Amino acid sequence: MDVELVGRLRAVIGRLARELNDTSTGEGLTPTQYSVLALVRVRGPLGLAELAELEGINPTMLSRIIKVLDERELISRLPNPNDMRAALVEVTLEGERVHERVRAQRTQVVTERLARLSPETVETLLAAVPAMEDLAEAVKASPAVKKLPSLPSMRTFFTI
Repeated sequence: MDVELVGRLRAVIGRLARELNDTSTGEGLTPTQYSVLALVRVRGPLGLAELAELEGINPTMLSRIIKVLDERELISRLPNPNDMRAALVEVTLEGERVHERVRAQRTQVVTERLARLSPETVETLLAAVPAMEDLAEAVKASPAVKKLPSLPSMRTFFTI
């Protein structure tokens, strides 16, 4: 495997993530707040422990994020029917609207960048999407990577 090319791939992914992260700040959300909102929107009501595990963040950090999203009325808390001591969170109508706006903004950013490229390059990039999704899942599943500080997954930027 070409180590230099792998390093370039890592750098490109980082640059793409930073540019796409900027789109969530237009709604006054941090990238991690948006990622949590998107995950709850896509997965439905989730318990906090499951959400922390899926997002790869510690429970204290998640509690702060949930508090902000709740105060902005983007999510709401529900009693967990399986454990009355725990709560579930679900997205509100306003949370759905914010999620859709950020998702549309991110799609627009990518669409605009793709339009600047040759048709051959666009075709090559789009054909690589399944392989990039596999890479994102492999990185997410790696125990060594889970110990690093968490960033929203690349799948969040492209599919949520």
